[in-house]
Amino acid sequence: MSHPRITRVETAAVRVVGPCLVVRLWAGDTYGLGECYPSAPVAAVDAIVRALTEQLVGEDPRDVHRLAEKMRRWNIFTGGQGGTVVTAISGLEMALWDLAGKLHGVPVYQLFGGAFRKKVRLYADCNAGTVDAAAHHLTELPDPTTPEGRAHFKAVADRALGMGFTALKFDVDDVYGSLRDDDWNRTLNRRQIDRMVGQVEAIRAAIGDEVALAIDMHARFDVPSAIKAARALEPFDLMWLEEPVPPENLAALAEVRRSTAVPICAGENLYTRFPFLDIFRVGAVDVVMPDIAKFGGLAEGRRVAELAELHYLPFAPHNVSGPIGTVAAAHLCAAQSNFTVLEYHALDLDFFEDLVTYAGGTVVTDGHVVLTDAPGYGIDVNEDALRRHEHVKAGIGVFAR
Repeated sequence: MSHPRITRVETAAVRVVGPCLVVRLWAGDTYGLGECYPSAPVAAVDAIVRALTEQLVGEDPRDVHRLAEKMRRWNIFTGGQGGTVVTAISGLEMALWDLAGKLHGVPVYQLFGGAFRKKVRLYADCNAGTVDAAAHHLTELPDPTTPEGRAHFKAVADRALGMGFTALKFDVDDVYGSLRDDDWNRTLNRRQIDRMVGQVEAIRAAIGDEVALAIDMHARFDVPSAIKAARALEPFDLMWLEEPVPPENLAALAEVRRSTAVPICAGENLYTRFPFLDIFRVGAVDVVMPDIAKFGGLAEGRRVAELAELHYLPFAPHNVSGPIGTVAAAHLCAAQSNFTVLEYHALDLDFFEDLVTYAGGTVVTDGHVVLTDAPGYGIDVNEDALRRHEHVKAGIGVFAR
């Protein structure tokens, strides 16, 4: 009996949440889909994907673990620890799982040992309250302590709740520019913290106590400021406070965690499983959030989830991907007992569902991804829609070569 062999790769540069690279990996007449959420310009990720494919052509695509490690070790001296190379590996590894599932005739979550759940809960990222496309150009949001400001944040929250989401995330880090004392240091002043507290207070009042609420700081602040802000936000029963300090110094993050009762979440800016060993070792987080389409792929995500489970900590992947990366991450989340919630970052994208056809109907249904028994991820691309939303600046096209 002949075994399938990888023959070629095709790529498409698309703008979804941001610019991303869709990967289509072929073995004979069957292909698997993946998505790289670039840690560099899309053209750079595309070039590395094509170089990495040299390590895959002629191989059996069902050997996913071996092939992912083959790609990483081939680049051990040229970026296999993080950044663009690892992001390129992520998309190819994601495509390998889809291809393997199709060749075995089973959904990807079965390749991970089966599902703990088939409805994967999402949280809606509401940005800073600027989820409408026209509002992205705002430099200042309404003061949340005013009636106008409270109405604004309530409207944003109500939109997500009306779509069935039971968990939301808002940013508080960079929307009150006029209140800064300095454009370069990482120190928060009292006015900024008060405004953050006002924003969170307005959101919590709008959504009530039953809806989970996470707050993102995008790794912008120094340790004393992060601790002050975290303590000021303690009364609002946050699901977590995300990346209050930069990601490079995990001991600093652990200091913030020890200084507040607010759960701390981080991990989106780490690559491969290896730095996550340190994040747990120093006690830096309460919730861990690798980005599957960026940091190494599904198997790497599973390894991090298992490390988290050894510490009795929840697994909540970061996700700014389009529908392919979102469904792929959902298959991993289905197979992990300590999964809690997956990010959805496309509230303002009315074309998100148009980019694909999904065996489950819509990708997002009442704030969940509902998985099916279809082989692989159960998803396929709509090439016409991809072309309508091509990231033209990349100069790559949509499966053009």
